[in-house]
Amino acid sequence: MKVLMDTNIVLDVMLKRPQWFKDSWAVWQAHEKGAITGCISASSITDIFYLVARATNETTARKVVKLCLNSLEILPVTKQTLILADSLTGRDFEDNVQIACVQENQVDAIVTRDIQGFKQAGVPVYTPAKLSRTLRRK
Repeated sequence: MKVLMDTNIVLDVMLKRPQWFKDSWAVWQAHEKGAITGCISASSITDIFYLVARATNETTARKVVKLCLNSLEILPVTKQTLILADSLTGRDFEDNVQIACVQENQVDAIVTRDIQGFKQAGVPVYTPAKLSRTLRRK
């Protein structure tokens, strides 16, 4: 199953955010073990760099970016992706870009803590805890 990891999931893992780390780490581990194929949009990389650098430092942010580039599938964000995102009715353009990436790249599901932002995704949307439970049942 190909799963788009919303930016918050990657940040939960990389910054070891206490209240969300355990469930997000389980998703990351599922990717590492091959139970899912984890992917992120190319535009998420810049957000991840900025937020990790702000929370830690530039050196750590660069390491996190390299880890993402080496570990996850990176979905392109093209002019067509942005046009599709702009045509979506969701209020959050960043979420719309993620949805457009999902639609253009045959992604099977999204994992996020922001379920509301992805109502129109057209694929199942999971919290990290729910995706982990779903994978354990298989």
